[in-house]
Amino acid sequence: MAPILNALTIDVEEHFQVHAFETVVARSAWDSYPSRVVANTQRILRLLADHDLRATFFILGWIADRYPELVREIAAQGHEIATHGYWHELVYRQTPAEFAADLRQSLDAIVRACGLQPAGYRAPAFSITKQSLWALDIICENNLKYDSSIFPLAAHDRYGISNANRFASQVHGGLWELPVSTIRLGNQNWPVAGGGYFRLYPLWLTRQAIRHLNACGYPAVIYLHPWEFDPDQPRIPNAPRLSRFRHYVNIDKTESRLRALLSEFQCGPLSTVFAGCLEAG
Repeated sequence: MAPILNALTIDVEEHFQVHAFETVVARSAWDSYPSRVVANTQRILRLLADHDLRATFFILGWIADRYPELVREIAAQGHEIATHGYWHELVYRQTPAEFAADLRQSLDAIVRACGLQPAGYRAPAFSITKQSLWALDIICENNLKYDSSIFPLAAHDRYGISNANRFASQVHGGLWELPVSTIRLGNQNWPVAGGGYFRLYPLWLTRQAIRHLNACGYPAVIYLHPWEFDPDQPRIPNAPRLSRFRHYVNIDKTESRLRALLSEFQCGPLSTVFAGCLEAG
């Protein structure tokens, strides 16, 4: 059997925009912080070029407006362009009208930057939960083909729907949900292959999880952020201890771990990995 193609996704945001730091970093002050997103994203682009691989980049509209040349560079290298919203606001903190405006603003910013209409959306911090499932209607109304915002997980303080489908499924009006990967153990779903979990777990465990998913016939959906490749980023002062741990743990290991995975597993963008689903509608 041919190896399964796994999905590699990158959420393009600045190191100071994460929700772990929102109590000490005001959105109104974002422009006063040193930007590192261009250099960090280019680091990922070079890594992917080394392996001749493509990925999906979920780009904040805020980033697209300030660094349109970065969006064009991502697109020019053949990667898939998708949206991460505009203001990196949690969906369940918004009204439907606010969310619709944020989504539209992000789509407009990305189209201005590169001329491409995104096909997919991922909510900041996977914030489409049971309280904000109404967002799927709005995503559909904006002619997006897929969402990757629902985390089939229970044990987290900010996100998760414990009984959500763990694999690709059609959720609303032709819209496909493409969730990030979990492993089922002890009647619970456990997160793997992304973000803080990718940095916290030993590499052998992540490898084993992806092998298990592939052996069962499913692609893994991996997610990372540019700031996770930047161990030299300025530390955010006065951030809560748990937030600092979540953000900085093993940040110096991200690049080497991803290089190791890409040497073993085949990866591509979501629209390629799930082409059969998306083309069928």
